[in-house]
Amino acid sequence: MDNQIGQVIHYFNNIQVAVIELSDELSVGDTVTFVNPNGEKLFEQQIDSMEIDEEPVETASSGDEVAVKVEKKAKAGASVHTE
Repeated sequence: MDNQIGQVIHYFNNIQVAVIELSDELSVGDTVTFVNPNGEKLFEQQIDSMEIDEEPVETASSGDEVAVKVEKKAKAGASVHTE
């Protein structure tokens, strides 16, 4: 399967933003897949922008918490994967 690079730790429903705690690097332009804890694939999307502490960043590393605008709901606990 693909590489898990993080986990959703919070989801803001009103603005469709997921906060992801990273276990690997993530960059704007990467395509990620969100997966439920039960292994069900939720959706795939390209990262168009992300922020750390409300500041835009192009790349984030393991240990960072990034806010990402998502196309669909991504509940806390969902894992985030890259190809």
